[in-house]
Amino acid sequence: MLDDVPAPWRPRSLEDVTPEDFADVIAAGPAVSEFVLLGTGATQGLPSREVREAIRRAGLGLEFMATQSAARTYSVLISEGRRFAVGLIAV
Repeated sequence: MLDDVPAPWRPRSLEDVTPEDFADVIAAGPAVSEFVLLGTGATQGLPSREVREAIRRAGLGLEFMATQSAARTYSVLISEGRRFAVGLIAV
């Protein structure tokens, strides 16, 4: 989800996530999103170095956590008016 617009997302697991999955977010850059919120599935996991570096090079932050936690965090951040992109891997 970017700019309040949901879109289908290819990854089915954290291992499937690649920098290309964030192409739209990276292209939009910090003017649209401050950071990426990534729900990593049933448990928290560390995204690959390539993903972390691609997002960092784009000038964006990255927060990652289990998807259930990310969904709760999403609600809080939206209520605060924060600008961010979110990708959630189904649990």
